[in-house]
Amino acid sequence: MNGANRGPVIIGIAGCSGSGKTSLAQELARELEGTHFHLDHYYRDLGHLSHEERYRVNFDHPDALESDLLVAHIRQLASGRSIARPRYDFATHTRIPSSTVTVYEPHFLLVDGILALHYEALRRLYDLSVYVDSVDEICYQRRLARDVQQRGRTPESVAKHYAETVRPMAEQFVRPSAQYADLVVDGTSSFDWSVEQVLGLLRQKHLLAPHGMYALDGFIGHS
Repeated sequence: MNGANRGPVIIGIAGCSGSGKTSLAQELARELEGTHFHLDHYYRDLGHLSHEERYRVNFDHPDALESDLLVAHIRQLASGRSIARPRYDFATHTRIPSSTVTVYEPHFLLVDGILALHYEALRRLYDLSVYVDSVDEICYQRRLARDVQQRGRTPESVAKHYAETVRPMAEQFVRPSAQYADLVVDGTSSFDWSVEQVLGLLRQKHLLAPHGMYALDGFIGHS
């Protein structure tokens, strides 16, 4: 937990792929004038592997993320300091060499990822933890639409990947992490209601100052 004036209020938002967690995190970042911080940037650099080996890596397993670096960076942000966040090339599964993104957020940091509530060391840094719950069929249909429309994959390849990797890892690591959430919201219900539930809990915890006090100070810059 963060002390007064030490750094931003940090909100961890987890849920299965396709649950609606990223949409919630993005909307809360807009509403709170904060920073959306996605865990996907912390995938391990697989440049030492062949292309064939890279595509066999299980990216839904906790070991796929460099969690030590992630925790260290969130800890720095929690103390009011800036970080040099890695930049990840999802086409090649490698980090972009000699290129980082400077992140500094003094007010609200929305940490978003399927494993955002999995790592104990990361959970200790949150002021509020949220889990977005959606049934598996809804998650699959959303994932299917996204991967086919935005990533050029075939329905058959999406179905195979979901059955072999996404669903099993969700059952083993993602869904159990809901037990650590301060708030569980329904990813299939009214989006506005989910946002209001989070804002309401922030008010209850005295973590929400009057509107308008958060603008202008935070920034994200590329190098």
